[in-house]
Amino acid sequence: MIKNYFKIAWRNLLKNKVYSFINIFGLAIGMAVTITIGLWIADELSYDSYFKNHDRIAQVYQSQTFNGKVGTGPAIPRPLEMTLRESYGSNFKHISMSSWTQSRYLKYQDNSISRQGNFMQESGLEIFEFNILKGEKNGLKETNSIMLSESTAKALFGDADPLGKIVKVNSSDNMIVTSIYKDIPANTTMSDVDFLMPWKYYANAQEWIKNAIDSWGNNSFQMFVQIADNTTMKGVTEKIIDSKKNANDDTAEFNPQIFLLPMNDWHLRSNFENGVQTGGRIESVWLFGIIGSFVLFLACINFMNLSTARSEKRAMEVGIRKAIGSSREQLIKQFLSESLLVVLFAFVVAIILVLLSLNGFNTLASKQIEFPWSNTNFWRFSLIFVLFTALISGSYPALYLSSFNPVKVLKGTFKAGRYSALPRKVLVVVQFTVSVALIIGTLVVMQQIEYSKNRPVGYDKGGLIQIPTMSRDFSGKYDFMRNQFIASGAAIEMSSSSSPTTQIWSNRGGYDWEGKPEGFQEDFAWTEVSYEYVKSLGMKIIEGRDFSREFASDSTAILINRTAVEYMGLTNPVGKFLRDDDEEDPDPPLKIIGVVEDVISQSPYQPVKQGLYVFDRNQNASYYNLRLNPNKSVAENLKIVEKTFKEHFPNLPFQYDFIDEQYALKFAQEERTASLARVFTMLAIFISCLGLFGLASFVAEQRTKEIGVRKVLGATVANLWTLLSKDFVQLVIISLLIATPVAYYVMKQWIQKFSYRTDISWGIFLTAALGALTITLITVSFQSIKAATANPSKSLRTE
Repeated sequence: MIKNYFKIAWRNLLKNKVYSFINIFGLAIGMAVTITIGLWIADELSYDSYFKNHDRIAQVYQSQTFNGKVGTGPAIPRPLEMTLRESYGSNFKHISMSSWTQSRYLKYQDNSISRQGNFMQESGLEIFEFNILKGEKNGLKETNSIMLSESTAKALFGDADPLGKIVKVNSSDNMIVTSIYKDIPANTTMSDVDFLMPWKYYANAQEWIKNAIDSWGNNSFQMFVQIADNTTMKGVTEKIIDSKKNANDDTAEFNPQIFLLPMNDWHLRSNFENGVQTGGRIESVWLFGIIGSFVLFLACINFMNLSTARSEKRAMEVGIRKAIGSSREQLIKQFLSESLLVVLFAFVVAIILVLLSLNGFNTLASKQIEFPWSNTNFWRFSLIFVLFTALISGSYPALYLSSFNPVKVLKGTFKAGRYSALPRKVLVVVQFTVSVALIIGTLVVMQQIEYSKNRPVGYDKGGLIQIPTMSRDFSGKYDFMRNQFIASGAAIEMSSSSSPTTQIWSNRGGYDWEGKPEGFQEDFAWTEVSYEYVKSLGMKIIEGRDFSREFASDSTAILINRTAVEYMGLTNPVGKFLRDDDEEDPDPPLKIIGVVEDVISQSPYQPVKQGLYVFDRNQNASYYNLRLNPNKSVAENLKIVEKTFKEHFPNLPFQYDFIDEQYALKFAQEERTASLARVFTMLAIFISCLGLFGLASFVAEQRTKEIGVRKVLGATVANLWTLLSKDFVQLVIISLLIATPVAYYVMKQWIQKFSYRTDISWGIFLTAALGALTITLITVSFQSIKAATANPSKSLRTE
């Protein structure tokens, strides 16, 4: 019987090739989109699952209150380590201090490369359990040891055995290679860790790090933990939440709260607002999950509509089957088997489409997803997916077709009825409501991105590059290298800074100034810069003056940004002083000599933070900032800069970044979301149009005789085109009336998360409406005009 079901289903597919193609191809696109999104979601949900104990690993976070507003982040003070070990040690299996991921120059013989890595305690290797390919499992025992990733070892040593070899780090420290570990996968937060070095080396490397061992106010470090087997993340957090406040009374005014952020939340749920976890990447997972479901549903609607639309064509078949004894249950199985056969063909085509598009999708989504041929869970899910799709798409047609009265059908008195088309019209409205809502949502996302891109950044990004200077080779050479680069003709100005232009690496408080409100808790972005910083970046001074070599007193001078003036409540800021409130060992007072326009160094979607630009009297710069010569090509300038660099630093690799490219990275995640949404929206529209084309074709076929009569009686092509198109246009207008308020409400909620946001203009809704109507008319017109221009003599003989 089952064989017979599929045989009949196969014959029906061959008999109606056009409708079969529309059904199979439409479903294939819908299934391909759903499978692709499913692979993307699986990759997102599996993020940070590489390490064995990922569900027991956490990072220590801290929330602090400044003037009633709670800030949250992973920066913690060094003394917290001993507090957790000594007072709360039973709650943890392992605790490890760690630096932030940092760039270092690694050199072996004549080969020099730049890589990123971390400094961590030996216990960190117990927490993360790196996959050791060669050498010791605990490769951080000795102060002068270094562990390398497989790719870094290959780049540095080639095919030679790296174990025991000496690597020179930043041209100064000799480190012995103790271990090689397998590269960490891309869908892991620590994927950029190319080397590991001992915490004890880092802790004694610089004076400020040494001094931080008992400084509760210096939040410059990270801490990772693995909780004990008999505990939970929530339970441990409840115990340690006041650990910092209890250990140090001086921090109580900021109400510090210590808590654990589980590793499973690092990628998906790491956003906090006013101390409350508000989500993060998980929002995109939900978004694309919903889009994938909608696209598949649109494809299923096509199958339902075309199957029920052709009901009169199969009415006689149903009548005869019932007359010779077929039960309704058997007929339902027959129609579901047809649905299953269509879905099976569509699934095969979908897999081919996924394979063909996966590389392009990876590029668009910045992923490294591979097709899971050997993953049994994927194929189990695919089987359920196929059966579910067949059931969703085939259930309504099966129930509808199997309900026909055999007596009426065989007597020839069966008519579908005036309301038989109503369900199809409802489904078309649903299709275009979803499509229009997706169009509006995509346009709003694109508008928000463009609005933020056009926001004044406070400096000139074009023709500006930065060169990292974290090696000791650069120490004390700033003035010399500035003269060399300018003399080469490749740069017209150069400066140095303690952080990159597009980031804030340091924040400070603990200052008093005239007019400071009682109990005010200040928090400033802190950047140490050279004399020429403002000039080289093209920043605008709106009050006062820039740093100048003519004034020796500028060694204790500062520039503040416009936001800082408002934040501090100053009316005439130039000449005012910021004084260190540390009574035991205060730093010299800082004199405000000028006010600069706000510079966007953090998120372009959020307000600019109050900032201090402090003269770098110790020359501890991390970057050179070069303004390239606009009278030469970029390629020529870079060639000269590299030559000059190599003349003075022959042992270091020449490394640079364009500031405008670094700034563009701030929009990368939103632009990827917009690009993916745009692609999926186009496919959703295509699927809807495919179904509309099939329905228009059926309607034109059904009204062939009517069209012939109207034409004989004098109807023009335009009259007939209007007749056949108006019903579809009315359905799209209804879709617009439903989709517009729904999309407006949803996108209004979405856009609220940006402090710097655009208004949702009615132009977006007008564009979506015109686009939907135009697409509808183009889709329907082909069949309408074809039917209207047909020879009426042939049309009247079709019965």
